[in-house]
Amino acid sequence: MNKKIVTLGDVMMRLSTLGNERFLQANSYQIVFGGAEANVAVSLAQFGLNAAHVTAFPSNDIGKAATAYLRQTGVETSFIYFQEGRMGLYFLENGSMQRASKIIYDRFDSVFANFSGDEIDWDKVFDGADWFHWTGITPALSQKAADLCLKALKKANEKGIMVSGDINYRRNLWQYGKGPLDIMPELIRYTHVIVAGLSDFENCMDIQANDFLEACHLAKKDFPQIKYISKTKRESLSANHNTLKGSLWNGTEVLKSSMYDMPQIVDRVGGGDAYIAGLIYGLLHYPDQLALEFATAASVLKHSIPGDANLVSVEEVDTLVKGENVGKLLR
Repeated sequence: MNKKIVTLGDVMMRLSTLGNERFLQANSYQIVFGGAEANVAVSLAQFGLNAAHVTAFPSNDIGKAATAYLRQTGVETSFIYFQEGRMGLYFLENGSMQRASKIIYDRFDSVFANFSGDEIDWDKVFDGADWFHWTGITPALSQKAADLCLKALKKANEKGIMVSGDINYRRNLWQYGKGPLDIMPELIRYTHVIVAGLSDFENCMDIQANDFLEACHLAKKDFPQIKYISKTKRESLSANHNTLKGSLWNGTEVLKSSMYDMPQIVDRVGGGDAYIAGLIYGLLHYPDQLALEFATAASVLKHSIPGDANLVSVEEVDTLVKGENVGKLLR
């Protein structure tokens, strides 16, 4: 029986300039939908797992279109709620060569940010669930979103469900009178697998460390329920050429993945979401080292795909981990 994963979070409409056009040149935009947690759900659905996303959309045709997108990518949409209001937007200008990509957010006061979730039956949402995933973006949006996230985390823990959180510190999002240290530590106390770099440790957990291993040990001391901590390291040689590798602390040692060279990136947005989706799948199915390799390879493949979500199969990720069929024409 396939594993069931539940994700919670906002979904935005993404408007991208065509090709490598600048905002100043654009006369039309390509539209897709995406959000950190929903991207994870889409990726896990492509891996053949039962993925359900909990969110709120505007009660108009845009909300219906976003729901249809999630449904067509295999995500269960039974727990999407509709209310009056707006969908958040973000605009993407794809860079090239030495010119960096740019993102402009217009997500303030979205339906999800104003969604209390009082009507959610969390027992039904988590019925048969094996895993719950959240990110630090949700509690940064509003007090209502932070309260909703905490409610979901408490219910998941009550049911003995494994919880992962991509801490994902976004300084510019915290605009409602609370800072991350007011909110995040309590949420992390209900989380077993976290993705965090040194700035996330410092800003969301009040942990200052000289390196990743020291930060992991300090985090385990303050948050003893943590089982795994992971991160990626990216080197940007240009907008189109990056390298990527992953690290995973499993409570005893820091494992390292293979290093990947990515010289012709198509779209790097959602690479982190693809990584955590791969890590969730990997930890559910593989030993730790192979789980890490699967996560990193999944993220690498996302960089070849336009849009927010990683539309690849388990078989495609596995073949990259093994170094097979790389870049070949498969007939």
